[in-house]
Amino acid sequence: MTDDIEIICVGTELLIGKTLNTNAQWLGKQATALGIAVKRVTVVADDVNEIAKAVREALFRKPQFTITCGGLGPTFDDKTLEGIAKALSQKLAVNMEALKMVREKYEAYNREKGTETVELTPSRMKMATLPKKAEPIPNPVGTAPGIQVILDKAMLIALPGVPSEMKAIFYESVMPLLKEATGEKAFYEQGIYAGGIMESNLAPLIDKVMLDNPGVYVKSHPKGRESDPHIEIHFSTISKDAERAEEDLKKAVMQLSSLVREVGGKIVVYG
Repeated sequence: MTDDIEIICVGTELLIGKTLNTNAQWLGKQATALGIAVKRVTVVADDVNEIAKAVREALFRKPQFTITCGGLGPTFDDKTLEGIAKALSQKLAVNMEALKMVREKYEAYNREKGTETVELTPSRMKMATLPKKAEPIPNPVGTAPGIQVILDKAMLIALPGVPSEMKAIFYESVMPLLKEATGEKAFYEQGIYAGGIMESNLAPLIDKVMLDNPGVYVKSHPKGRESDPHIEIHFSTISKDAERAEEDLKKAVMQLSSLVREVGGKIVVYG
C-alpha cells in the first residue's frame, strides 16, 4: 500500500470565504513532512449528504489515510459524525468512552468555576454520539473527541475544526500513526530563484530535469511578470535515505541551474 492521504475539510464558512482554510494547509504540510503524499483536499458544506458523498468518494480511491477536519462540536451545523456514519452505513450511538471524555472535560471546566454539577445536555451528548465502529481520540485542549475508524487496510480519522484542538490531537494521536506507516521516509526540499528567463522558456528545461531525475518533483512559482520574470523553483523528493535524497536534489538543482545559465538566465540558491 502506498503512503498517501486525502483531507476533507467540512464547513460552509470555508466555501463562502468567511474563514481561510488554514487547517488544510497545515495538515498538508505536516503529512508531507512525514513522507506521506497528499493526493487530494476536498471542502464541503455542513451538510450530511455532502459529507457522506465526499467520504465515500475518498474511500473509493483507497488512500491509506482519510482525514476529515471540522464539524465535531455540539451545534446544529456540526454534521460530520452523522455524515461519516451515513458514508459507512453505520448507525450512530453514544460511545461510553467518548462520553467519559466529554463528561471529564466539563467536570474540569466546572471545577475551574467553583461548581460541581455537570449536566450532559443533548448538545453535549451529541459530541459522544459516534458511528458504531468508531473509536474516540482524546482531545487534549478541547471538548469534542476526534475519532478513528479502521477500514480494512485503511484508516478514517475525524478531527475538530478549531485549529488549536486539531493540532493538539494531531500531534498527540495522529502523528504517531502516520510515522508508523511511513517508517524511515521523510520529505526533502531545495529551492532556487531564476531571473532573466520567462516561465514559458523555463518549462521545457524543467521537463528535461524531471525526466533525467526520476523521483524529484520540480515546480515553478512565478513571482514577477512574464515580461520581467522572477521565478521561484522548488525541488522536492520523498526518501528513506537522507544522503541519497540530498544527492538527488543537488543533481537536479545543478542540472537546471546549468540549463538556465546556458540560455542567459540567472540563478540564486536559497535553501
